[in-house]
Amino acid sequence: MTAPFGKGATARFGSDDGNLRSEDTPLLTGRGRYTDDLALPGQLYAAFVRSPYGHADIRGIDTSVAAAMPGVAGVFTGADIEAAGLGRIPAAIPFKGKGDKPMVAAPMPVLASGRARYAGEPLAIVVADDPRRAQDAADAVALDLASLAAIPGVDTALQAGAPAIWDAAPGNVALDWEDGDAATVDAAFAGAAHVSKVRLVDTRLAVVSMEPRAGIGAFDAESGRFTLIAPTQGVALVRKMLAEAVFGVPLENVRILTEDVGGGFGMKVQAYCEYAAILFAARELGRPVRWANSRLESFLSDTAGRDGLIDAEMAFDAQGHILGLRMHNRVGMGAYISTFGPVFATNNTKNCLSSVYAIPAIRTDVQMVFTNAAPLGPYRGAGRPEAILAIERLLDNGAREMGLDPVTIRRRNMIKPAAMPYRAVNGPIYDSGEFEAAMDKALALADWDGFAARRTHSEALGRLRGIGIGCFLEVAGGILDENADLRFEEDGTITLRLGVQAMGQSHLTTFTRLVAAKLGVPASAIRLIEGDSDEAPKGWPSVASRSIMMAGSAAVVACDEAIAKGKALAGLVLEAAAADIEFADGAFTVAGTDRSIAIRELTAAVAALDQIPAELSGGMDTDAEFVSPQMSFPNGCHICEVEIDVDTGVVAFVGYVAVDDVGNVLENAIVEGQIHGGIAQGLGQVLGEQVVYDADGQLLTGSFMDYVMPRADDLPELRVAHHAVPCTNNPLGAKGAGESGVAGSLPSGMAAVLDALATRGIAHLDLPMSPNRVWAALHGDAGPR
Repeated sequence: MTAPFGKGATARFGSDDGNLRSEDTPLLTGRGRYTDDLALPGQLYAAFVRSPYGHADIRGIDTSVAAAMPGVAGVFTGADIEAAGLGRIPAAIPFKGKGDKPMVAAPMPVLASGRARYAGEPLAIVVADDPRRAQDAADAVALDLASLAAIPGVDTALQAGAPAIWDAAPGNVALDWEDGDAATVDAAFAGAAHVSKVRLVDTRLAVVSMEPRAGIGAFDAESGRFTLIAPTQGVALVRKMLAEAVFGVPLENVRILTEDVGGGFGMKVQAYCEYAAILFAARELGRPVRWANSRLESFLSDTAGRDGLIDAEMAFDAQGHILGLRMHNRVGMGAYISTFGPVFATNNTKNCLSSVYAIPAIRTDVQMVFTNAAPLGPYRGAGRPEAILAIERLLDNGAREMGLDPVTIRRRNMIKPAAMPYRAVNGPIYDSGEFEAAMDKALALADWDGFAARRTHSEALGRLRGIGIGCFLEVAGGILDENADLRFEEDGTITLRLGVQAMGQSHLTTFTRLVAAKLGVPASAIRLIEGDSDEAPKGWPSVASRSIMMAGSAAVVACDEAIAKGKALAGLVLEAAAADIEFADGAFTVAGTDRSIAIRELTAAVAALDQIPAELSGGMDTDAEFVSPQMSFPNGCHICEVEIDVDTGVVAFVGYVAVDDVGNVLENAIVEGQIHGGIAQGLGQVLGEQVVYDADGQLLTGSFMDYVMPRADDLPELRVAHHAVPCTNNPLGAKGAGESGVAGSLPSGMAAVLDALATRGIAHLDLPMSPNRVWAALHGDAGPR
């Protein structure tokens, strides 16, 4: 294990091997630097005491036995946290609901005091000289808890007379929010020839990233400075939350370090209570404190995804044109409101409700509901797949009810390219897109017209076959400003500092190649620094598929500004006017001459000059900001094909086509890998992923024996193609690719299963479509559940 402290600790160089990603060699040869690979001298080890109840009053916590055990350095409870004056971890953006009523904030405590609100909530931290001793002592902490009625489900939390999780939230509603003109929508429905309705269960999901959460907390008493090493999706936000909200210290008194991250999917954006607890313990004990979640603890305490009940209806005219859309979503937020909880529960869903269709009237209302469950957080798609799933199910139902083909009803309603830029009635302004062309490409690749013959063949073998189409448009970018810090070193290397964070999406490859191409230098000359709050510029996390669109564009802007400065500097070195300096192929040249200097040599050459003008004293170093006028709008069409074994209820995915418009594709293998991953996660929700609590709030899906994830052999060959229409809102023309796979696979996968079941007269089945549920639907209520 190695200590990561020191300037440039998170730096990585790009690779000139065009056949490999820059990350491949270190990661595939076991040289990754994940948090659990790291260590600090003199470190202690932490274990957490977690609530065994889904809801309970804390009458007392006896730590005396644990504190006296061998090797134990300290035991701390919520009472100690409160006595020290620590704050709680709030939502980053507070929202207001109907009538400007403020949201019930419910920030997360570092350690619960007074009441535990979900099974697995941290109640105490035990620190010892060995991880096993820490866990043994944690097991010896005596809890005096009075169990209360638990309501882990959204439906039960909203029932009349349900116990209140928070006194400030009667009816357990944290926020009652709305968007859209009710009168306009009501008028559209009043004049409709047909109205289609759907009710959907959007199952709660566990993120189950390959790397569980972990952390090392340290405190320097002389400087009063905290250091946290943890797998985050962006160090700046975690630092801000811990410094300002929890410890009440200036930002510069907290340093966050993130090295390699084994997957995040939204979950690792949060400043977790465990991070604050190990920092507190490190300050109290005067030694670093190290901790890592077990997989069970991850199931219990990581922010979860999805968890909603959706009622939606769509109004059509007699020809199947959409007249209006209503959607009512009740989102189970868990016991506390997470950092971005209000954003994805409301705006993210609302912003996708027109999708690729011309819908003249849209209204949505959302209730954010407290439940006795772990807090809800962003999970790949973060509110966007919910909107797409509702729209696509309504279109399929409407087509069936009106006697239309599912492709025809979509084609009749798609926004045409000539309409761009298109202002959707729900707010976003689409800059570009060719939605019908993308669908046609997908239909051809999937051999849609040949499906009937394939269904006949499957039926002859005793299997049901179904096909489903999912067209989508989602929003990417989220927070629409980002900075990039570009510096030119005297040794000829170039350092790019960014505030976003790689967690499997190959930033080292993409950003170093992008800057190298712009500056005309080899990728091996580019050093990327992310994941160090001392080094990173102002920036936001890697969420909302924003890294390339925002940070990539900021890097390009920085390159352009640096080249402009370089021309003036090269004029000094080459004794020419700046206006006569040209830049190409990595060198500045005096126009019409052979006098030139390479950009990598310029910094050293300038340093050798006797004097330079004050305005050029910073050299080519540039801290550039990019602000996007709008989000980007990844879109596409996915087609899924399934077979169902009638005897077992097992669903097999036998064909899959994805045609995506992610704008300009910078690195094809990386983009397609992102799409593959999103498809797998969307189909995982279709197949069986579901976090389940019992009526007492006990987690029933706390291991991979209970929580069903898709495996490699569950997926067919994924045929991915692109229909790239460049985005006009950023200099790269990129639209974001990290989450579109889910937006396409969730509705198309569900539609394919229902299409197969429809041959047996089954029109609806809630997620997940696990074998026992499919079997029971086919064979009646007498089947296994």
